[in-house]
Amino acid sequence: MNLELTNIGKRYRFEWIFKEINYQFLMGTGYAILGNNGSGKSTFMQVLSGHLSPSRGKLIYSKKGEIISIDQAYKELSFAAPYIELIEEFTLQEVIDFHWKFKTMRCSKKELIERLEYPKSARKKAVKYFSSGMQQRLKLALAICSDTSLLLLDEPTITLDRKAVAWYVDLLKEYAYAPDRLTIIASNVEEDFQGCTERLNILDYKKKSAKVKSL
Repeated sequence: MNLELTNIGKRYRFEWIFKEINYQFLMGTGYAILGNNGSGKSTFMQVLSGHLSPSRGKLIYSKKGEIISIDQAYKELSFAAPYIELIEEFTLQEVIDFHWKFKTMRCSKKELIERLEYPKSARKKAVKYFSSGMQQRLKLALAICSDTSLLLLDEPTITLDRKAVAWYVDLLKEYAYAPDRLTIIASNVEEDFQGCTERLNILDYKKKSAKVKSL
């Protein structure tokens, strides 16, 4: 899926988080969204995913020359972020089975479970008993291994230890980059951007931002 942004901006009350973003994200390419903590990266990712509406401008999703309406775009995208919660009452198997009802995958259920590298006892355990690192690995595996044309990852390694970061990098290299997929990763950790060839710094669009004058 391709994304075209025309004069996109987002504000909360009288403060612009970013504004006047004109940019085109192309399928088959990996993009890194840069910016320090609090710069607006997560807000930007939520606008790209359709979770938030822009305050100004236009966002167009398209695939193979056809425009996809924003209310149908969710079928084409997968998104992992620390603020997106799993259903913690479900077991690992139940989470995967539930996810399968909405997304086709680029691997089998058995392969996905093996990829997670969890202890065998984790399969029947409720997700709420998983560590934060285990939960994040599950979010990442479900998003990266989904057969979607748009992959969005926000702060993917924020709760991962060094071994799990290496696991994430391997998964990213195998599944994230393909001619039929657009991958966008927001972070301020260089290692998170493995495979990204293009960069957009959200701070470049904060310099233009200013407080909105109240009427």
